[in-house]
Amino acid sequence: MPHRSPGSPGKSRTNHLSGRPIRYYRPKGSPEVRHLIDEGFQAFNAARLGEACRIFTDKMLQPENDTTIGLTVAGALTPAGLGGCVVELMNRGMVDFVISTGANLYHDLHYALNFTLHRGSPFVNDVELYDQGVIRIYDVLFPASVLLETDAYVRDFLVRSGLNGPIPTSELHYRLGLDLLDRQPGCEEHSVLAAAAKAGVPIYTSSPGDSSIGMNIAYHELINNSTLMIDPNRDVNEVCAFILAGKKNGCVILGGGSPKNFYLQGQPTLWEVYGIPKGGNDYFIQITTDSVVWGGLSGATPAEAVSWGKVNPGVLPDTVVAYCDSTIAFPLFCEYAVGGAIGQRPLKRLIEKRESLVATLRAQALEARSESAQ
Repeated sequence: MPHRSPGSPGKSRTNHLSGRPIRYYRPKGSPEVRHLIDEGFQAFNAARLGEACRIFTDKMLQPENDTTIGLTVAGALTPAGLGGCVVELMNRGMVDFVISTGANLYHDLHYALNFTLHRGSPFVNDVELYDQGVIRIYDVLFPASVLLETDAYVRDFLVRSGLNGPIPTSELHYRLGLDLLDRQPGCEEHSVLAAAAKAGVPIYTSSPGDSSIGMNIAYHELINNSTLMIDPNRDVNEVCAFILAGKKNGCVILGGGSPKNFYLQGQPTLWEVYGIPKGGNDYFIQITTDSVVWGGLSGATPAEAVSWGKVNPGVLPDTVVAYCDSTIAFPLFCEYAVGGAIGQRPLKRLIEKRESLVATLRAQALEARSESAQ
């Protein structure tokens, strides 16, 4: 095959972009879904999803527990329209911070910029797609021009932002979200980045170079001689500071991968490295298709996490793994949560508390070090 960009002169045969547009699905709290989950999901992974829904609504969201909730997102969920579920949870105060792959945030930008992704089929001729300049994510199809124009927006943002020096990914994503709110009015209704900036929800990426946003930051340094650098140390300390400050801690894990570990390493960082015995998570919910038998972190159970200090040993009844496709289970989970009695939790707006919480972390770590030296 000749070396050329997708869509460069080649043979065009089929219109692969004729499928319906993919929209960001926003859960409304369907009582029918709640009834289905409570009464119809009675065994196997249906029952596990029901457990997850009830742990979330009956315990994690209850005001008296004051749980700091982290959401981790792996897999191509925003291209599939699931970003709307994340937006709804953030707006209702049901998620306090997010750790995501960079790809999910990059593809979220397509929606913020009003580009269209289409429903398609995984059983297509990929040579035809290449000839037509059509990008495929399993059965999600969109023009290659969407990538190029999204890249251009990111590069222009980096220039006009004036960002320089080392910054955490939370700051990068917050500033990017504010830029979207300013330049794309109303996009917070269908963009995770914009909605997070408005709600004060920090968003982290555990591997920032592993996405098109990171690729454009690299371009910015190479071509514009920018000093902008992502500082992973600040990401680690901010997440640890949130966990330390939480009266209780809980997570909702979609998929697994690096975002899962980046969140769960918080408690080991506190006790193992900083000498602060915070204790592990009080609540643990995971929706995944990964099996424990392969030994990878994505399939690791909450029981295994106990040995690392990631989950409190006494709370295993408040942990659950539902072995399901997130694109099926997460919308159902969100419908259940949104339809619950809580409805709205106060926004923690952790984006505005990062410095003070990290200062508390530093003080406690210094105190722990002083005590260990005596």
